[in-house]
Amino acid sequence: MDKKLIAVFIVVSLLGTLFSGCLGDNDTSNQKPDVTISYPLDKATVSSLVMISGTSSDPDGDNELRKVEVKISDNKWVNADGMTQWSYDWNTYEYKDGMCTISVRAWDGKEYSDIQTITLEVDNPEVVESDSHKWAIFIATANLPIDNESKLGNGGLYLAENIAAYLIESCKYATSNIIILFDDGWIRDDNGYGEKLMTLQERNHEYDVTYGGATKDNVVNSLDRIINQSNNYRDSEVFIWIFSHGYGDLNNSLTGGKVLESSQIFLWDDIFSDRDLGELLFPLKSKKVCIIVDACFCGGFADKTIFNFPTALLFRSGIPRSGRVVIAGASKFRKGYTSTTKGPVFSLLWFEGLTTGKGDGFRPGLLKMGKPRKFNIFNDGEVSVEEAFYYARYKLSTDENLKDFESMEPQINDRYPYHGLFFSRKGLILGEN
Repeated sequence: MDKKLIAVFIVVSLLGTLFSGCLGDNDTSNQKPDVTISYPLDKATVSSLVMISGTSSDPDGDNELRKVEVKISDNKWVNADGMTQWSYDWNTYEYKDGMCTISVRAWDGKEYSDIQTITLEVDNPEVVESDSHKWAIFIATANLPIDNESKLGNGGLYLAENIAAYLIESCKYATSNIIILFDDGWIRDDNGYGEKLMTLQERNHEYDVTYGGATKDNVVNSLDRIINQSNNYRDSEVFIWIFSHGYGDLNNSLTGGKVLESSQIFLWDDIFSDRDLGELLFPLKSKKVCIIVDACFCGGFADKTIFNFPTALLFRSGIPRSGRVVIAGASKFRKGYTSTTKGPVFSLLWFEGLTTGKGDGFRPGLLKMGKPRKFNIFNDGEVSVEEAFYYARYKLSTDENLKDFESMEPQINDRYPYHGLFFSRKGLILGEN
């Protein structure tokens, strides 16, 4: 090859390499994304479950965001949930008290955003006040991310907050011992049918209780925390309320397909069976426990099928034990019904009977259908968990305004204060020392 051609080739190659670098530096075809942290605020003190949340955007305007990642102190980067509105559930129970750095970045497939960082102080007190040996957890999954026909609205959240307020104001529950887990941790407009508005933790709250999403990790970690704390005290009291979609065959009007199956409910990211809950609650030592599950086909959580008949031995959940009252809002063979504005019908009636005094004096009656006393002189002025159940059960079967719900067949398994020859000799009064 001619030496002059070789020299020209070399010069052109060098110039090409040089200018390609310069052109790359001035390439404005892609701009890196932006990301912000809206909650918690920098320098805040946090505890329990924390939903870190914020927004991200693509300045190019083409919405090519691929992911948002979060890093806690020196741990690895992990994916957040969502992009333009993102969130990340952080379980601070697994961290020692002290300062933690939260870092967030967004990626558009080509470039990362600038890293945004806040510093938080973790403070999970271990000491429980001597008169506050009471714990409550509310788990509600209402608006699963599928078609609107499956959505139940925000009523379950509002009912959980109303029951929590009652426990705080009337039953001496400490706000630090109350956990509310709802959907994915976001509240949506149009009563749950619309778009995300804000995380539960960002809302204004009457009481400083712990909020989070009803994910399996949050449910398991929260119940473990409650069990471990309450087991330290012989006089502990635990209240568990679960509201969700139940899993069954809606086309099978006779049994819902539940003859040889456990009762199951939906969490936000998983299916949760009565046996799953039974295994989680096995280490719970408290002898004063109220568990309410309000969903379709949920009788198995009370180890009942229908008409108060026990579940077959091989299919029992293990949830009912001495010292526990377990209530299911529908039988194992029946659909439950809900109100999208106020919450599930059975729980609303149960709470009405409990808080208004209307449940005072109600007793089981035939097949535990519920029956009021004929003479008020036998009423004692207090409403037990069981009396409120029989009030709700009676209302469902006798109130003309509730005629659409009379086939729900709520079930109860009462083993408070103990399980023995006569099962139970008194009612469970919430907050009673």
